[in-house]
Order: sequence, then C-alpha cells, then structure tokens
Amino acid sequence: RYVPERKILDGASFTVPAGNSVAIVGTSGSGKSTILRLLFRFFESTSGSIRIDGQDIRGVTLESLRKSLGVVPQDTVLFNDTIKHNIQYGRLSATDEEVYDAARRASIHDTIMNFPDKYDTVVGERGLKLSGGEKQRVSIARVFLKEPSILLCDEATSALDSTTEASILNSLMSLSVDRTSIFIAHRLTTAMQCDEIIVLENGTVVEQGPHDFLLSKGGRYAELWSQQNNSEASDASDVSLEV
Repeated sequence: RYVPERKILDGASFTVPAGNSVAIVGTSGSGKSTILRLLFRFFESTSGSIRIDGQDIRGVTLESLRKSLGVVPQDTVLFNDTIKHNIQYGRLSATDEEVYDAARRASIHDTIMNFPDKYDTVVGERGLKLSGGEKQRVSIARVFLKEPSILLCDEATSALDSTTEASILNSLMSLSVDRTSIFIAHRLTTAMQCDEIIVLENGTVVEQGPHDFLLSKGGRYAELWSQQNNSEASDASDVSLEV
C-alpha cells in the first residue's frame, strides 16, 4: 500500500520459473506496475516478500539487485547525446563493437547506418529525432548490451501502432529467450506470447495459466481478450474526410 487506508496488492502470490516468460495483465489500477516498482525496490513492500533464487531482495544491496534487472519501459528515456552513447548506457564499459552487436540484435543497426552521422547522430532532447519504434529499439539494444538475468517490460509496445508493435514484439521475444522475463502487458497480443499469464484484479491474482487455457475457461482473461478485440475492430472502421 502507498497509503495506510488503501491496499494496492492484496495477497498476490506467484512464482516465475527461471528462464520462463510471464505476462501480468489487468485493468488500470489493478497493481501491475506496482509489482515492477517493488522489484526495483523503488518502494519496500509493507508485508510479504519478493525473492530471487530464494533470497529476499531486501537482503541484498540495491546495486546488486539492479545489476541483475534489465528494463524496457513504455517511454524510453534518451539523453540529448549520440545514439551510440544512448545504447552504451546499458553498459558504460562496452566497446564500440559490442554496441554495434547489441544494435544488430535489436534490429536497429541498419537504420542507424542510414543516418547521416550514423552512430554519432545526436538524438535530441528525450530522443525527439527518433520515432517511437526507434526509441524502443534503442531501449532493447541497451538490455542486450547489459545482459541481465531478469528482463522487465513495462507496457513496452502500448504506445506503438500495430505494425511497429509486431516488429518490436519479435525483438522482445528474442531478448527474453532463456531469460526470466516479466511483461506488464496492456495489449494482450504481448501476453499470448508468454509461457504463463497472470490476471490481476484489485491487487489479487484471479486467474493464471497459458493463453489458450485461460480463453477456454471463459473467465476474466477471456472477457478482457474479447473486449480488446472488439475495440480494435471498432478502431479499424472506415473514415471519410472531405476538405
């Protein structure tokens, strides 16, 4: 809880097996992002515990904890510096070749090589010279460079159009291979790619299982899936404009 009178997470309990991918879904305010904040220890949990390999994260240093975590956020923070430096932020000691390799793995190297100044291109304040998809690929390249044992994705594709989302999602799935991965997912097309899906409602786990299993149950996840598909179908309606 952030304030005494209101619980955010209430008896939420689950395990992510090493090397598996898990999506956490639910409506706004269900507690999804709070889980990531607790994992990073931006806040301490008021009860219960979070354990990595059986060790309570409150018993390790912040440096040790955060060294093992890599994050791809919804809104990537970029510095008004070169694109090479922005990727290298994932591991400041990385060589140029390691930066280039990370960019290739994130499928942004060819794009960078088409920029007039290539890796020396200055991206502008908060990366304004890059598209949303390009900014996300820089974020993914950072994590490839860092090579963390745990990947956290906080609605990393929710601000992208459907075509760019599909492309970025492929890169994220490549990044998550053999790496313990937690996806906070607004779009369920991300969730369906994961080994397990956890459905949160008012801070409590109400359903858990793979995509097909949860759809077959016809419960809360199936309801969210139907709502999202109907919404996307409505968004795709024809539009006429006369000027």
